[in-house]
Amino acid sequence: MALLKILEYPDPRLRTKATDISDFNVALGQQIDNMFETMYSAPGIGLAATQVDFHKRLFVIDVSEEKNEPLVFINPKIKELRGVEQMEEGCLSFPGVYALVERADSLTIEAQDRDGNRFEMEADGLLAVCIQHELDHLQGKLFVDYLSALKRQRIRKKLEKEQKAKSTSGM
Repeated sequence: MALLKILEYPDPRLRTKATDISDFNVALGQQIDNMFETMYSAPGIGLAATQVDFHKRLFVIDVSEEKNEPLVFINPKIKELRGVEQMEEGCLSFPGVYALVERADSLTIEAQDRDGNRFEMEADGLLAVCIQHELDHLQGKLFVDYLSALKRQRIRKKLEKEQKAKSTSGM
């Protein structure tokens, strides 16, 4: 397995819309394993393929405390959204940035697993929020899009300043 580079905002590749996956092969399995390793190492609870410059409809999640409940969603589609909840969200593509985002508090999703088998799943709370967050990535949408223009601008300036500092210090 290998750690993948996570794209950081404002990288324009984060806005790329992902395409469906049709080949469920060894290379896809390796990509999934690498995404889990990258997510756990970051550390995070979800990672969309677009965040690692792989523009296919795939994301991985593990919201368990023990990090032992890995979930794979390929070609996901939300069938139903229910309720409303505000939760503080962060994102591996926005290091150190957190903001309150309003989303559905429960949902039904349909997707395929790593072998191409279709499944349907009910989710609520943190898992439902995480699914919506990662699904947005596949559509080129970022959690900051739910914030005011002023907040987005502040976040962008903060991250650009940090990236510039990193590049001048040789990191």
